[in-house]
Amino acid sequence: MKLLYKTLFLLLAGGLCLGAAAQERALPEGTTVSETALFQREYPRVDAQRRAYFRLYAPQATEVKVDCRTVYAMEKDPDGWWYGRTEPLAVGFHFYNFIVDGATVTDPDSDTYCGSYGRSSAVEIPEGPGGDYYRPQKDVPRGQVRSVVYFSTYTGEYRRCMVYTPAEYEKSRKTRYPVLYLQHGMCEDETGWAKQGKVNHILDNLIAKGECKPMIVVMDSGDCGIMFRPMRGQDPNKAREAFGASFPKILIQDIIPFIDKEFRTKADREHRAMAGLSWGGHQTLETTLPNLDKFAWIGTFSGAIFLRGDQLPTVHGGVFADPAAFNKKVHAFFIGVGSEEGEGLKRLSDSFTEYGIKNQYYVSPGTAHEWLTWRRCLKEFVPSLF
Repeated sequence: MKLLYKTLFLLLAGGLCLGAAAQERALPEGTTVSETALFQREYPRVDAQRRAYFRLYAPQATEVKVDCRTVYAMEKDPDGWWYGRTEPLAVGFHFYNFIVDGATVTDPDSDTYCGSYGRSSAVEIPEGPGGDYYRPQKDVPRGQVRSVVYFSTYTGEYRRCMVYTPAEYEKSRKTRYPVLYLQHGMCEDETGWAKQGKVNHILDNLIAKGECKPMIVVMDSGDCGIMFRPMRGQDPNKAREAFGASFPKILIQDIIPFIDKEFRTKADREHRAMAGLSWGGHQTLETTLPNLDKFAWIGTFSGAIFLRGDQLPTVHGGVFADPAAFNKKVHAFFIGVGSEEGEGLKRLSDSFTEYGIKNQYYVSPGTAHEWLTWRRCLKEFVPSLF
């Protein structure tokens, strides 16, 4: 027991010494701690100019950089702490990592997220009142996000999905709800929408205002949690077709039947939607277009859509060949993108319109291929559902 107390004392003393050493450099004036920082951590920080500040204790390192959309060199103090600062960032959520003598590592002071080519740290640049739609609000009833394990007959293994249920779900045992299947992007997993996407707050706030209907949201792993790279000698097009291709089959064969069994759903196509960001947008089309008997609402956010206007009559088994029939079946076809992502999806939307396919095109102002774009897309998409 004495040995245990002595060990704890030494650990605490060491921690206090580190803390004291860290205080030798004053906190940057005019900064606040990012909401992504862990409990009682002082970094990462942000200022009113939307710059992010970082700190890392690495006394033996000879070079430390921080990669936050751009790579920035960090400065070492004599006590072994390294400090760095970015240029002004766009408002919203940004992944980052440290590069320590060439090795990429996460920040021990930040929460860890699945994204940006693996496990990453993150910093949130506050948006101001414009971002209140994705923040918890006073007196707004809050739904739940559950971690749910199910068995996949397709893969022969247990898997996990995250399921949002609206605040009223627990109050009535009779009411049934429509379902939105919502997918993450490449290098991410089933936690993305619930953690950095803030889906529960977005839905809670919209439902409380009467701007969207109460619904269940299911978020699963899209089997695309690594960076896509063709194997040596592999045809790039075939490799792309195979990347995450298991997911549509798992969703149809396993996930939908499981959710309809375990939750009070309205289990028909009129009350079932699917949407996804980036590669999840690609998977959304790969899932819904061959299965319009199961889905009536479709959304893509910065979707990885490999279509040209001249292909519309033939792709996906000719699903677009009869625009009138498609428009009758699909009640909402949403295409969202950030203004800084280029014109590719705008041209595709125009091609759909010219061909007679109704679609809703939305542009998130001032954002790129990032979570603020996708939060805004979700906010615009869900009011049109059900």
